[in-house]
Amino acid sequence: MALSTIAAVATMLAVAAPAHPASSITLTLRADSGATTSVTLECDPPGGSHPQAARTCRTLASVHGDFGRLPAEQIMCPMIYAPVTATAYGHWHARPVAFHHEYANRCVANAQTASVFDFS
Repeated sequence: MALSTIAAVATMLAVAAPAHPASSITLTLRADSGATTSVTLECDPPGGSHPQAARTCRTLASVHGDFGRLPAEQIMCPMIYAPVTATAYGHWHARPVAFHHEYANRCVANAQTASVFDFS
């Protein structure tokens, strides 16, 4: 086989190979009532089942995947106590991610996490 043919086949295989995301995280919101919603988020490239994957990946990139550093948004939330627990497990650029926090309600969870958990 000619060297140029081998190079061409190698290039085609490299292009055809699926990209593995640099980050893969499972995000879950669980209400005290037991209702649970989970999505997957993949970044670099953005994907998964999160409805706003690209925006959420940009938000997490701005804090280097540190959920504790997510900026709060100025959102008016009702003062209704309906607690939810937000969790995130997976990896961000080869670093493990383990986040767990309880919020007064879904609106507060979204406001305090730059809407990363806004997938309901």
